[in-house]
Amino acid sequence: MKPLYSEERIHHRVEELAREISRDFLSKDLVVVGILNGGFIFTADLCRSIAIPHEVDFMAASSYGDGTTSGNLKITKELKKSVQNKSVLLVEDIVDTGQTLEYLLEEVGKQKPKDLKVAALFWKKSKANPHIPVHYPGFIIEDEFLVGYGLDYKGRYRNLPYVAKLEGTDSTV
Repeated sequence: MKPLYSEERIHHRVEELAREISRDFLSKDLVVVGILNGGFIFTADLCRSIAIPHEVDFMAASSYGDGTTSGNLKITKELKKSVQNKSVLLVEDIVDTGQTLEYLLEEVGKQKPKDLKVAALFWKKSKANPHIPVHYPGFIIEDEFLVGYGLDYKGRYRNLPYVAKLEGTDSTV
């Protein structure tokens, strides 16, 4: 594995994003929604750094199909509380094509939040659907397979405090 983003660099960027989010959501009823599983570490660190009062919740989505395609998406963990008339910040570890994020934005949007924004630690902007907004990008990256800081390969490496490029594997799995 080739480390690309050090623990210090990630921490610094999370702090910057938290300051921006705190400023933008000042005097708003903010609910931070972490997207599981990969977004849990970024969500925790971001929430600890956001300087305004806020609620925290989590949701998850999964695809199902015939095993050879991504299939359809479905919610596998719902929000515990309604976000109607609240300012919602969805927190993702990485936005690749944006397919999952688009689905989650649509589902959360059905609850009629006052605001609905997205923070993503990593954004493959050139690969992602250009109509899917990432309001608070941590790092804009190329199409690389990354692990660490919540990102995994076959369930492993989420615990790494840094982010590395995983080489020599079939990352299409």
